Amino acid sequence: MDAFYASVELRRRPELKGKPVIVCGSGPRAVVTTASYEARKLAGIHSAMPAAVARRRLPNAVYLTPDFPAYREASARVMEVLQGNVETVEVVGLDEAYLDLTGLFSPKATMRRVAVQIREATGLTCSVGISESRMLAKITSELGKPTGLVVLSREAALERFAADSPGLVPGIGPKTLARLESIGIRTLAELGRHRREELEASFGPRSGAWLHARGRLWDETPVVVSHETKSVSCETTYDTDLNKRGEIEAKLVGLAEELCRRLQKKELAGRTIGLKVRLDDWTNVSRSHTLERPTNDPEVVVPAALELLRAYDPQRPVRLLGVRVAGFEAEAEAEPEPTSGQLQLGLTG
Repeated sequence: MDAFYASVELRRRPELKGKPVIVCGSGPRAVVTTASYEARKLAGIHSAMPAAVARRRLPNAVYLTPDFPAYREASARVMEVLQGNVETVEVVGLDEAYLDLTGLFSPKATMRRVAVQIREATGLTCSVGISESRMLAKITSELGKPTGLVVLSREAALERFAADSPGLVPGIGPKTLARLESIGIRTLAELGRHRREELEASFGPRSGAWLHARGRLWDETPVVVSHETKSVSCETTYDTDLNKRGEIEAKLVGLAEELCRRLQKKELAGRTIGLKVRLDDWTNVSRSHTLERPTNDPEVVVPAALELLRAYDPQRPVRLLGVRVAGFEAEAEAEPEPTSGQLQLGLTG
């Protein structure tokens, strides 16, 4: 979906159309949820940017507090349209889905019809990318934003993005980019030419094999109707760093109790309890403990989380706390060496 949260807001506030609109929280550590294309063009505002930075860059923009019930309602109507036109729809967020178009006589015509139906049902627009894999569909969907429909083969993508940063591939973030640059890889073409053995030596067997495949724009991840939950977490970044032990523990107890409520609502129970701590200097620490049997009972999860916190004993103020329960299913097996095949579509925000 195109600038989904901002577009939902503009739908009910048409007087704001054409103005820079930014959806974000109001706290000192709030981040941008999304921004209208006007805000993006004027000042480079983007999702996950600190709201304070956005306000400095564009003080005269319209700032709106997120309304997630409204976004969930709009998302449900969008997904209903998708599921009414294509059999296999994988919903991966409120504003993003993948569709398997294999076997359709005219994928482009189908998606033009879907885009029209979404606009008629919701007043919102989407951008469509059609390619041979989930990864390429997602990348392709970004090329025509907003309201675009672009079809791109793997061969054409390799040529088009040869000189681009490997960071265009979903899953290759800033830290991985820095490590790639340290071994002389700055473009997608260079990554694609790099020997798999050398990547595995630098990044480990699994990550090295993954990077080798992505450098050649290979991806065999299937489009599936639903995912099994591997973990559920609850975390908070605090407006003011937590300094006192009692305060930190009280916040952790609240997070663990909220997590258990979510688990019980989903009828999930896990064996692994995890703790996440981010200090004021941005040091990130994680700890975990495996129980004998699955649980979603706060009488079990809270003490386990507190035990992990006390064992770590943070020596600096705490910026973020999180608690996680996992162990709902066995770990996934390593991905097989990819081969080309299905025609897939990415519909992204």
